[in-house]
Amino acid sequence: MKYTAPYFAEVLQLLERLIATPSLSRQEDATATLLFEFLAHKGLKPQRQGHNVWVVAPQVDPSQPVLVLNSHHDTVPPVEGWQRHPFQPQREGDRLYGLGSNDAGGPLVALVATFLEVAKWSARTFNLVLALTAEEEVSGAGGVAAILDRLSPVGGMPHAGVVGEPTSLRMATAERGLFVVDAQAVGKSGHAAYDGGINAIYEAMADIEWLRTYQFPKKSELLGPVRMSVTQIEAGTRHNVVPDRCRFVIDVRTNDCYTNEEVWEVMQAHCRSQLVPRSLRLQPSRIDPDHPLVQAARRIGLECYGSLTLSDQALMPFPTVKMGPGDSLRSHTADEYIQLSELQEGIVRYIDLLGALCDTWRASVYC
Repeated sequence: MKYTAPYFAEVLQLLERLIATPSLSRQEDATATLLFEFLAHKGLKPQRQGHNVWVVAPQVDPSQPVLVLNSHHDTVPPVEGWQRHPFQPQREGDRLYGLGSNDAGGPLVALVATFLEVAKWSARTFNLVLALTAEEEVSGAGGVAAILDRLSPVGGMPHAGVVGEPTSLRMATAERGLFVVDAQAVGKSGHAAYDGGINAIYEAMADIEWLRTYQFPKKSELLGPVRMSVTQIEAGTRHNVVPDRCRFVIDVRTNDCYTNEEVWEVMQAHCRSQLVPRSLRLQPSRIDPDHPLVQAARRIGLECYGSLTLSDQALMPFPTVKMGPGDSLRSHTADEYIQLSELQEGIVRYIDLLGALCDTWRASVYC
Protein backbone atom coordinates (compact mmCIF):
# COMPACT_ATOMS: atom_id res chain seq x y z
CA MET A 1 0.00 0.00 0.00
CA LYS A 2 1.28 3.48 -0.86
CA TYR A 3 0.87 6.37 1.57
CA THR A 4 0.95 10.09 0.98
CA ALA A 5 2.90 11.35 3.96
CA PRO A 6 3.33 15.09 4.51
CA TYR A 7 6.95 16.25 4.75
CA PHE A 8 8.22 12.76 3.95
CA ALA A 9 11.05 13.84 1.64
CA GLU A 10 12.27 16.44 4.13
CA VAL A 11 12.30 14.18 7.15
CA LEU A 12 13.86 11.31 5.20
CA GLN A 13 16.74 13.62 4.37
CA LEU A 14 16.83 14.65 8.05
CA LEU A 15 17.04 10.98 9.07
CA GLU A 16 19.97 10.40 6.74
CA ARG A 17 21.77 13.38 8.25
CA LEU A 18 21.10 12.05 11.75
CA ILE A 19 22.55 8.65 10.82
CA ALA A 20 25.65 10.36 9.43
CA THR A 21 26.13 12.29 12.69
CA PRO A 22 27.36 10.07 15.55
CA SER A 23 25.19 10.57 18.65
CA LEU A 24 26.10 8.02 21.30
CA SER A 25 24.38 8.62 24.62
CA ARG A 26 25.76 11.71 26.39
CA GLN A 27 27.53 12.69 23.14
CA GLU A 28 24.52 14.08 21.25
CA ASP A 29 25.62 17.70 20.86
CA ALA A 30 25.88 17.55 17.05
CA THR A 31 22.50 15.92 16.48
CA ALA A 32 20.86 18.33 18.95
CA THR A 33 22.27 21.21 16.90
CA LEU A 34 21.07 19.59 13.67
CA LEU A 35 17.52 19.18 15.02
CA PHE A 36 17.43 22.69 16.50
CA GLU A 37 18.48 24.23 13.20
CA PHE A 38 16.01 22.11 11.21
CA LEU A 39 13.09 23.32 13.35
CA ALA A 40 14.29 26.93 13.30
CA HIS A 41 14.56 26.76 9.51
CA LYS A 42 10.87 25.76 9.43
CA GLY A 43 10.01 29.08 11.09
CA LEU A 44 9.54 27.60 14.57
CA LYS A 45 11.09 28.72 17.86
CA PRO A 46 12.83 25.68 19.32
CA GLN A 47 14.38 25.66 22.78
CA ARG A 48 17.37 23.71 24.00
CA GLN A 49 18.75 22.50 27.32
CA GLY A 50 21.84 20.35 27.19
CA HIS A 51 21.27 17.93 24.31
CA ASN A 52 17.47 18.15 24.52
CA VAL A 53 15.50 20.15 21.96
CA TRP A 54 11.81 20.98 22.16
CA VAL A 55 9.35 23.29 20.45
CA VAL A 56 5.78 24.39 21.19
CA ALA A 57 3.22 24.74 18.42
CA PRO A 58 2.01 28.33 17.87
CA GLN A 59 -1.27 29.63 19.29
CA VAL A 60 -1.07 28.30 22.84
CA ASP A 61 -4.46 28.12 24.55
CA PRO A 62 -4.25 27.90 28.38
CA SER A 63 -7.73 26.34 28.48
CA GLN A 64 -6.64 23.30 26.45
CA PRO A 65 -4.61 20.24 27.57
CA VAL A 66 -0.99 19.67 26.54
CA LEU A 67 0.13 16.74 24.39
CA VAL A 68 3.85 15.92 24.07
CA LEU A 69 5.33 14.05 21.12
CA ASN A 70 8.66 12.61 22.26
CA SER A 71 11.46 10.52 20.85
CA HIS A 72 15.22 10.27 21.36
CA HIS A 73 18.17 11.00 19.10
CA ASP A 74 20.90 9.13 20.99
CA THR A 75 22.07 5.66 19.97
CA VAL A 76 23.92 2.73 21.45
CA PRO A 77 27.46 2.07 20.13
CA PRO A 78 27.65 -0.08 16.98
CA VAL A 79 27.71 -3.78 17.80
CA GLU A 80 30.03 -6.25 16.08
CA GLY A 81 28.97 -7.73 12.78
CA TRP A 82 28.10 -4.65 10.71
CA GLN A 83 28.52 -5.33 6.97
CA ARG A 84 27.93 -1.66 6.18
CA HIS A 85 29.35 1.50 7.74
CA PRO A 86 27.00 2.30 10.67
CA PHE A 87 27.37 6.07 10.16
CA GLN A 88 26.87 6.07 6.39
CA PRO A 89 23.16 6.01 5.46
CA GLN A 90 22.59 3.57 2.66
CA ARG A 91 19.37 2.99 0.73
CA GLU A 92 18.73 -0.43 -0.74
CA GLY A 93 15.29 -0.79 -2.25
CA ASP A 94 12.74 -0.04 0.47
CA ARG A 95 15.36 -0.12 3.23
CA LEU A 96 17.46 2.63 4.77
CA TYR A 97 20.43 1.20 6.66
CA GLY A 98 22.38 2.98 9.38
CA LEU A 99 22.87 3.14 13.15
CA GLY A 100 19.79 4.65 14.78
CA SER A 101 17.65 4.36 11.66
CA ASN A 102 15.17 2.11 13.47
CA ASP A 103 15.85 3.04 17.12
CA ALA A 104 14.76 5.69 17.19
CA GLY A 105 15.56 7.85 14.18
CA GLY A 106 12.59 6.61 12.16
CA PRO A 107 10.01 7.27 14.88
CA LEU A 108 11.70 10.60 15.69
CA VAL A 109 11.54 12.04 12.19
CA ALA A 110 8.00 10.66 11.73
CA LEU A 111 7.00 12.66 14.82
CA VAL A 112 8.75 15.73 13.40
CA ALA A 113 6.65 15.45 10.24
CA THR A 114 3.55 14.85 12.34
CA PHE A 115 4.23 17.93 14.45
CA LEU A 116 4.72 20.13 11.38
CA GLU A 117 1.38 18.97 9.97
CA VAL A 118 -0.73 18.78 13.11
CA ALA A 119 0.53 22.10 14.53
CA LYS A 120 -1.55 23.78 11.81
CA TRP A 121 -4.82 22.69 13.41
CA SER A 122 -4.23 21.14 16.85
CA ALA A 123 -4.74 24.39 18.79
CA ARG A 124 -8.49 23.94 18.52
CA THR A 125 -8.28 20.93 20.85
CA PHE A 126 -4.85 20.68 22.50
CA ASN A 127 -1.50 22.41 22.82
CA LEU A 128 1.15 20.42 20.96
CA VAL A 129 4.79 20.06 22.03
CA LEU A 130 7.59 18.21 20.24
CA ALA A 131 10.46 17.01 22.48
CA LEU A 132 13.55 15.43 20.90
CA THR A 133 15.63 14.21 23.78
CA ALA A 134 18.93 12.65 24.78
CA GLU A 135 20.30 9.85 26.96
CA GLU A 136 17.35 7.50 26.48
CA GLU A 137 19.55 4.49 25.88
CA VAL A 138 21.18 4.96 29.30
CA SER A 139 18.11 6.35 31.11
CA GLY A 140 20.29 9.33 31.92
CA ALA A 141 19.43 12.25 34.17
CA GLY A 142 20.37 14.64 31.37
CA GLY A 143 17.65 13.35 29.05
CA VAL A 144 13.91 13.96 29.08
CA ALA A 145 13.83 13.89 32.90
CA ALA A 146 15.82 17.12 32.94
CA ILE A 147 13.20 19.10 31.01
CA LEU A 148 9.86 17.61 32.10
CA ASP A 149 8.95 20.73 34.09
CA ARG A 150 9.64 22.93 31.05
CA LEU A 151 7.56 21.09 28.45
CA SER A 152 4.10 22.42 29.27
CA PRO A 153 3.47 25.91 27.87
CA VAL A 154 0.57 26.37 30.32
CA GLY A 155 2.43 25.32 33.47
CA GLY A 156 2.55 22.08 35.42
CA MET A 157 3.10 18.76 33.70
CA PRO A 158 1.80 17.83 30.24
CA HIS A 159 -1.53 16.02 30.23
CA ALA A 160 -0.44 13.15 27.95
CA GLY A 161 2.33 11.99 25.65
CA VAL A 162 3.13 9.83 22.65
CA VAL A 163 6.59 8.27 22.86
CA GLY A 164 8.12 7.39 19.52
CA GLU A 165 9.78 3.98 19.50
CA PRO A 166 9.80 1.15 16.93
CA THR A 167 6.67 -0.87 17.74
CA SER A 168 5.58 -1.97 14.23
CA LEU A 169 2.92 0.74 14.61
CA ARG A 170 1.19 -1.06 17.43
CA MET A 171 0.36 1.04 20.49
CA ALA A 172 1.96 0.03 23.76
CA THR A 173 -0.48 1.01 26.51
CA ALA A 174 1.64 -0.59 29.25
CA GLU A 175 5.37 -1.01 29.74
CA ARG A 176 7.52 -3.01 32.13
CA GLY A 177 9.63 -1.26 34.74
CA LEU A 178 13.24 -2.12 35.44
CA PHE A 179 15.72 -2.10 38.26
CA VAL A 180 19.08 -3.76 38.72
CA VAL A 181 20.32 -5.12 42.05
CA ASP A 182 23.92 -5.75 43.09
CA ALA A 183 23.89 -8.67 45.53
CA GLN A 184 26.57 -10.11 47.76
CA ALA A 185 26.47 -13.30 49.78
CA VAL A 186 28.94 -13.40 52.68
CA GLY A 187 30.63 -16.52 54.02
CA LYS A 188 33.92 -17.34 55.73
CA SER A 189 37.10 -18.31 53.93
CA GLY A 190 38.80 -21.62 54.64
CA HIS A 191 40.91 -24.38 53.07
CA ALA A 192 38.95 -26.40 50.53
CA ALA A 193 40.50 -29.64 51.83
CA TYR A 194 38.80 -29.30 55.20
CA ASP A 195 35.30 -28.69 56.53
CA GLY A 196 36.18 -25.20 57.79
CA GLY A 197 34.80 -22.02 56.35
CA ILE A 198 31.39 -21.05 55.01
CA ASN A 199 31.16 -21.17 51.24
CA ALA A 200 29.64 -17.90 50.01
CA ILE A 201 28.71 -19.55 46.71
CA TYR A 202 26.46 -21.99 48.57
CA GLU A 203 25.01 -19.12 50.56
CA ALA A 204 24.21 -17.33 47.31
CA MET A 205 22.68 -20.46 45.76
CA ALA A 206 19.77 -20.44 48.20
CA ASP A 207 18.88 -16.87 47.21
CA ILE A 208 19.41 -17.55 43.52
CA GLU A 209 17.05 -20.52 43.71
CA TRP A 210 14.41 -18.35 45.38
CA LEU A 211 14.86 -15.70 42.68
CA ARG A 212 14.48 -18.39 40.01
CA THR A 213 11.34 -19.96 41.39
CA TYR A 214 9.39 -17.29 43.26
CA GLN A 215 6.20 -16.07 41.60
CA PHE A 216 4.68 -12.75 42.60
CA PRO A 217 0.92 -13.28 43.10
CA LYS A 218 -0.29 -10.53 40.77
CA LYS A 219 0.09 -11.11 37.05
CA SER A 220 -0.60 -8.32 34.59
CA GLU A 221 -3.07 -8.86 31.80
CA LEU A 222 -0.77 -6.98 29.42
CA LEU A 223 2.71 -7.53 30.88
CA GLY A 224 2.56 -10.94 32.52
CA PRO A 225 4.44 -11.75 35.74
CA VAL A 226 7.28 -9.91 37.45
CA ARG A 227 10.55 -11.42 36.24
CA MET A 228 13.78 -11.66 38.26
CA SER A 229 16.89 -12.96 36.48
CA VAL A 230 20.42 -13.46 37.80
CA THR A 231 22.58 -12.28 34.91
CA GLN A 232 26.13 -12.08 36.35
CA ILE A 233 28.03 -13.91 39.09
CA GLU A 234 31.56 -13.67 40.50
CA ALA A 235 33.26 -15.55 43.34
CA GLY A 236 36.53 -17.08 44.43
CA THR A 237 40.21 -16.33 44.01
CA ARG A 238 41.87 -19.78 44.10
CA HIS A 239 40.77 -23.36 43.49
CA ASN A 240 41.69 -24.45 47.01
CA VAL A 241 40.18 -21.57 49.01
CA VAL A 242 36.56 -21.56 50.16
CA PRO A 243 35.29 -18.14 48.99
CA ASP A 244 33.99 -15.70 51.57
CA ARG A 245 32.25 -13.46 49.01
CA CYS A 246 29.92 -14.23 46.11
CA ARG A 247 28.69 -11.29 44.11
CA PHE A 248 25.85 -11.49 41.62
CA VAL A 249 23.62 -9.14 39.63
CA ILE A 250 19.83 -9.38 39.42
CA ASP A 251 17.83 -7.91 36.53
CA VAL A 252 14.24 -7.23 37.68
CA ARG A 253 11.41 -6.48 35.24
CA THR A 254 8.30 -5.28 37.04
CA ASN A 255 4.71 -5.27 35.84
CA ASP A 256 2.02 -2.64 36.35
CA CYS A 257 0.57 -4.48 39.38
CA TYR A 258 3.50 -3.40 41.56
CA THR A 259 5.79 -0.44 42.03
CA ASN A 260 9.51 -1.10 41.94
CA GLU A 261 9.62 -0.33 45.66
CA GLU A 262 7.03 -3.01 46.45
CA VAL A 263 8.97 -5.67 44.56
CA TRP A 264 12.20 -4.54 46.20
CA GLU A 265 10.69 -4.94 49.67
CA VAL A 266 9.67 -8.54 48.93
CA MET A 267 13.17 -9.34 47.68
CA GLN A 268 14.72 -7.91 50.83
CA ALA A 269 12.40 -9.94 53.03
CA HIS A 270 13.32 -13.25 51.38
CA CYS A 271 17.02 -12.97 50.53
CA ARG A 272 19.85 -13.39 53.02
CA SER A 273 22.39 -11.81 50.69
CA GLN A 274 23.14 -8.11 50.90
CA LEU A 275 21.06 -6.38 48.20
CA VAL A 276 21.72 -2.88 46.85
CA PRO A 277 19.51 -1.51 44.05
CA ARG A 278 21.24 0.78 41.57
CA SER A 279 18.06 2.80 41.07
CA LEU A 280 14.31 2.34 41.53
CA ARG A 281 13.18 5.23 39.33
CA LEU A 282 12.38 3.30 36.14
CA GLN A 283 8.81 2.43 37.06
CA PRO A 284 6.31 0.31 35.13
CA SER A 285 3.49 2.22 33.49
CA ARG A 286 -0.01 1.66 32.20
CA ILE A 287 -2.49 4.12 30.75
CA ASP A 288 -6.18 4.02 31.62
CA PRO A 289 -7.91 1.99 28.87
CA ASP A 290 -10.56 4.72 28.71
CA HIS A 291 -8.03 7.51 28.18
CA PRO A 292 -8.69 9.57 25.02
CA LEU A 293 -5.41 8.39 23.45
CA VAL A 294 -6.51 4.77 23.76
CA GLN A 295 -10.01 5.59 22.56
CA ALA A 296 -8.47 7.36 19.57
CA ALA A 297 -6.32 4.31 18.81
CA ARG A 298 -9.39 2.09 18.79
CA ARG A 299 -11.18 4.47 16.42
CA ILE A 300 -8.45 4.12 13.79
CA GLY A 301 -7.92 0.38 14.32
CA LEU A 302 -4.55 0.38 16.08
CA GLU A 303 -3.57 -2.79 17.94
CA CYS A 304 -2.78 -2.21 21.62
CA TYR A 305 -0.36 -4.36 23.63
CA GLY A 306 1.99 -4.42 26.62
CA SER A 307 5.65 -3.71 25.94
CA LEU A 308 8.39 -5.79 27.57
CA THR A 309 11.10 -3.25 26.70
CA LEU A 310 11.86 -0.01 28.50
CA SER A 311 11.67 3.55 27.14
CA ASP A 312 11.50 7.11 28.43
CA GLN A 313 7.87 6.39 29.32
CA ALA A 314 9.29 5.20 32.64
CA LEU A 315 10.39 8.76 33.46
CA MET A 316 7.16 10.56 32.56
CA PRO A 317 4.72 11.16 35.44
CA PHE A 318 1.72 11.59 33.16
CA PRO A 319 -0.26 9.24 30.87
CA THR A 320 1.71 8.07 27.84
CA VAL A 321 1.59 5.54 25.05
CA LYS A 322 4.46 4.19 22.97
CA MET A 323 4.19 3.77 19.22
CA GLY A 324 6.18 4.16 16.05
CA PRO A 325 7.40 2.78 12.74
CA GLY A 326 10.13 0.15 12.72
CA ASP A 327 10.56 -3.13 14.55
CA SER A 328 11.94 -3.42 18.08
CA LEU A 329 13.73 -6.65 17.10
CA ARG A 330 16.02 -4.64 14.80
CA SER A 331 17.14 -2.33 17.60
CA HIS A 332 20.76 -2.64 18.76
CA THR A 333 21.59 -5.08 15.94
CA ALA A 334 24.16 -5.06 13.15
CA ASP A 335 22.97 -3.56 9.86
CA GLU A 336 20.03 -1.84 11.54
CA TYR A 337 17.49 -0.51 9.07
CA ILE A 338 14.04 0.96 8.65
CA GLN A 339 11.77 0.54 5.66
CA LEU A 340 10.82 3.71 3.81
CA SER A 341 7.27 2.41 3.50
CA GLU A 342 7.17 1.96 7.30
CA LEU A 343 8.30 5.53 7.74
CA GLN A 344 5.62 6.88 5.41
CA GLU A 345 2.93 4.79 7.06
CA GLY A 346 4.16 5.93 10.47
CA ILE A 347 3.65 9.59 9.61
CA VAL A 348 0.16 8.89 8.30
CA ARG A 349 -0.83 6.81 11.33
CA TYR A 350 0.51 9.37 13.81
CA ILE A 351 -1.54 12.07 12.08
CA ASP A 352 -4.59 9.80 12.03
CA LEU A 353 -4.15 9.18 15.76
CA LEU A 354 -3.96 12.87 16.61
CA GLY A 355 -6.93 13.60 14.38
CA ALA A 356 -8.99 11.01 16.23
CA LEU A 357 -7.66 12.39 19.52
CA CYS A 358 -9.20 15.76 18.69
CA ASP A 359 -12.65 14.20 18.84
CA THR A 360 -12.09 11.95 21.87
CA TRP A 361 -10.31 14.61 23.93
CA ARG A 362 -12.88 17.29 23.14
CA ALA A 363 -15.60 15.18 24.76
CA SER A 364 -13.48 13.85 27.60
CA VAL A 365 -13.29 14.51 31.31
CA TYR A 366 -9.50 14.22 30.96
CA CYS A 367 -9.40 17.81 29.75
